[in-house]
Amino acid sequence: MTHIKGIEKHQLTQKLFGLDHLRAFAICYVFFYHYGGIFAHPDWVLSLAEFGWTGVDLFFVLSGYLISSQLFEKIAKAKKISLKEFFIKRFFRIIPAYLVIVVLYFLFPLLREREAPAPLWKYLTFTQNLGLDLHSQGTFSHAWSLCIEEQFYLFMPLILLGLARFKMLKKGLVIILAFFVAGLLVRALLYNYQLTPYAQNDDFIIRWYKWIYYPTWSRLDGLLTGVSVAAIFQFKPQLSQLLRKNGNLLLLLSLSVLIAAYLLCKESSSFAASVVGFPLVSIGYGLMVAGAVSPSGLLFKFKSNATAAIAKLSYALYLSHKIVIHVTQVQFAKLDIDKNSNLMMFICISTSLLAAFILNKIVEKPFLLLRDKILNKRKQQVPKTRAVQY
Repeated sequence: MTHIKGIEKHQLTQKLFGLDHLRAFAICYVFFYHYGGIFAHPDWVLSLAEFGWTGVDLFFVLSGYLISSQLFEKIAKAKKISLKEFFIKRFFRIIPAYLVIVVLYFLFPLLREREAPAPLWKYLTFTQNLGLDLHSQGTFSHAWSLCIEEQFYLFMPLILLGLARFKMLKKGLVIILAFFVAGLLVRALLYNYQLTPYAQNDDFIIRWYKWIYYPTWSRLDGLLTGVSVAAIFQFKPQLSQLLRKNGNLLLLLSLSVLIAAYLLCKESSSFAASVVGFPLVSIGYGLMVAGAVSPSGLLFKFKSNATAAIAKLSYALYLSHKIVIHVTQVQFAKLDIDKNSNLMMFICISTSLLAAFILNKIVEKPFLLLRDKILNKRKQQVPKTRAVQY
């Protein structure tokens, strides 16, 4: 296998502030999009966050990049991947806080922001995004993205090991491109057969969410883009060197692509937006991530305690924000505070950040410490462990 020279040593050990900026931006964008789309809100919010649904796509790109980089690094250094270690890391990072929110939704119906959730087993098996009917199962609908990420975490290392076993790692970018094209075809076919005949029906947008927006096979563009960025940095040393020297240019290119994507996706449920818009959004954010991890880029150099703090709370905030906004508006409306006012929105932002902070402190951090303890114990028993090698 080609020696991996992509990401410089200091990038593997140093905290990447650029990614904190992007993570903070993504959660804020999603937050305002949901605030304006689901809850009572000031008129200006929708204008600000009209494109906010793409914040999830940025999360997908970030996840694809970070997870793939970790796996590629393991292969580069040790010629092996410990599946046990990988799944331990993912379990303790994702599952505890997620289960807390699931329990709250199912034990306390008054917390629900909409009528009903999907069946419990779908949340527990991370299949809630498949066949999701937004009209009847709108509560905790944002779990759809977590389902796709968990499915990615399950299959990505296995696919990578398969490629390594059959000496096909060098063809990884070609395979990713094939998946991209397959995504275009799948969405085009689904649109023509599952949506076009119902274009005049009242439930068209519900069908669009069910068949185009939520399913895993329609939303792999962001993850594939993140994997592609990681693969370029790791396996294409000449190209990665060029990218590292042009971080700000990558950011400008990303903004140009995202502006084009915004114009194309003005009507997000259109055929063009559904088929071409999704990958265009992902490519735009992929260029942004590449710029953020390039040492020459502004985002890489700029350190911000504010974005670092928001990034740290981003997962807890994503999980809990709909519950908190709903409860906050209900309770503070009793004090004669207008739900559509800027004051109410400020209060909702404050309570959401507070709830995310508490969830992070009492659930996320203790389980991450437990994870580190388990992993450190495993490292001390290295001769007794087994990892998949090639």
